[in-house]
Amino acid sequence: MQTLTRRQLLQTSGALVAAPLLVQSGIKSAQAATLDLSKLKRVKQKLVAPPAVPKHDQVAHGAPKIIEVRLVAEEKQITIDGDGTKIWAMTFNGTVPGPMIVCHQDDYVELTLVNPESNTLEHNIDLHASTGSLGGGGLSHVLPGEEATFRFKATKAGVFCYHCAPGGEMIPLHVTSGMAGTIMVLPRNGLTDANGNSVTYDKVWHIGEQDYYVPKDEDGNFKSYDELADAMSDTFDIMREFVPSHVVIGGSAFAYTGDNALKSKVGETVLIVHMQANNPSQPHLIGGHGDLVWADGSFESPPRSGLETYWLAGGSAGAMLYTFRQPGLYVYLNHNLIKAILAGAAAHIQVAGKWDDDLMTQVKKAGPIMN
Repeated sequence: MQTLTRRQLLQTSGALVAAPLLVQSGIKSAQAATLDLSKLKRVKQKLVAPPAVPKHDQVAHGAPKIIEVRLVAEEKQITIDGDGTKIWAMTFNGTVPGPMIVCHQDDYVELTLVNPESNTLEHNIDLHASTGSLGGGGLSHVLPGEEATFRFKATKAGVFCYHCAPGGEMIPLHVTSGMAGTIMVLPRNGLTDANGNSVTYDKVWHIGEQDYYVPKDEDGNFKSYDELADAMSDTFDIMREFVPSHVVIGGSAFAYTGDNALKSKVGETVLIVHMQANNPSQPHLIGGHGDLVWADGSFESPPRSGLETYWLAGGSAGAMLYTFRQPGLYVYLNHNLIKAILAGAAAHIQVAGKWDDDLMTQVKKAGPIMN
């Protein structure tokens, strides 16, 4: 009797069946055979938890580089709202969203994906910034206890979604469990406005919007599960209704509010990168506008200016550049207000500085109606 290995068991399990993969072992690129990458400088990128992003140069210096990135798949239980609702999240590096990767156009990204032995499921990664083999998904399948490394050239400048895509019905389960993030590919000469003039920013915020599908019990309370596998069947049932129980920014409802509000100051220019891996969104800054907006995520297209709200397709990322002009509290949200206010897709921005009465002033405080 033949004994199945763990890899064979997971690959043939009905619940974990994957889409057919492109076999790469026998395919050789003529370019790859002649290109000498040994002369390129290697840089290990230190990934950080969102909304922060890795330190980087806005304008590339010198020749393209090989950016080394290490992502670890982590299955963990997290709390996603103020009521204590818990889910078994699937994450990259333990955060929802996963960390932002930053490079320049024509750089190479050499990515190692690690699936610790403590995990339950197979994982991989599909980077929308890459070209070939299912966005890297065909080269990065790893079972618990394995790691894989592949390299791709960042040929398109822009902000792009990445997510886990192990195959079949497991793709939406992994994505709606938090396994998505953003890669930013900057033009080598930096960002420009619609007239080709150089523009810069003081900081970047990586905003990951996430929809969750949490089952309820007979009394209408959100259910909690001891193990990831225990939640899967019920979660699939809720997903098939196409109505999320939570839509959040930063991994949990109102994660960037109160003491965790994003911080800025008058005169500071911020690039706000917004990613939604599964559903469309309508990013909006209450109290400000998008000075420059790359709504489709492409830095190769001229940005639009002065937008109040822009449309973001599901499975993509967009970017908005804004210089804060007034101090006080701003709200950044998905302007589907049901998702923002009732489900949790809203964040606060606390801006310090001196008030400008020319931009806004209160002429008369609220009081009795005068005839």
